[in-house]
Amino acid sequence: MNTANDAERKQVYWRHRPHPWHGLSAGPAPPERVNAFIEITPFDLMKYELDKVTGYLRVDRPQLGSSLPPTLYGFVPRTYCARHVAELSTDASAGDGDPLDICVITERPINRAEIVLTARVVGVLRTLDNGQADDKILAVMDKDAMWSQIDDVSDLPAAISDRLLHYFSTYKMSPEGTNPVVTKGVGGREEALAVVAAAMKDYAEMQNMHPNSSPPQRS
Repeated sequence: MNTANDAERKQVYWRHRPHPWHGLSAGPAPPERVNAFIEITPFDLMKYELDKVTGYLRVDRPQLGSSLPPTLYGFVPRTYCARHVAELSTDASAGDGDPLDICVITERPINRAEIVLTARVVGVLRTLDNGQADDKILAVMDKDAMWSQIDDVSDLPAAISDRLLHYFSTYKMSPEGTNPVVTKGVGGREEALAVVAAAMKDYAEMQNMHPNSSPPQRS
């Protein structure tokens, strides 16, 4: 049976690959059901990140620690972390100036990146990176048989949240022990939906200010 996305594809003919951040929609029913563009899988020893200018994945760095991402990791298209996201984050000086990050839980292993999937938002991992809001939305893949009954992060096994907290609290730690990331805990579904809505609002405002350009690449 055709979905809303099928109808959208019939109406739009892309002569070139759409930019993953700007050319894809935020999802079929945001903030509850969103699209996720996957940059990293649990099998990746390298940290890949969207090149904001070209829309391709760029090699950012080898994973600094020995742990691998516990879930699929990417971002929600047409979101941006700026003023509205920062206002929802304790102690944040600003948003981090990136699309909103998302971690997607699936039963079946997915070992390739640069894919798009639909995910249901169930929670949020609140983090600060160099004092800036860098939240990670927690979601389950839509129509995943194993996780179809999950509505809130509190319904997930505690081990999943613990692994995500550990990974993001250590993934930027230097051999000397310095770490720009501070984890602030895990919030539930309603808190996560507010973050997604705020990031969509920040994106709309950013596009109104700079309709033909993207924010600069982060170093």
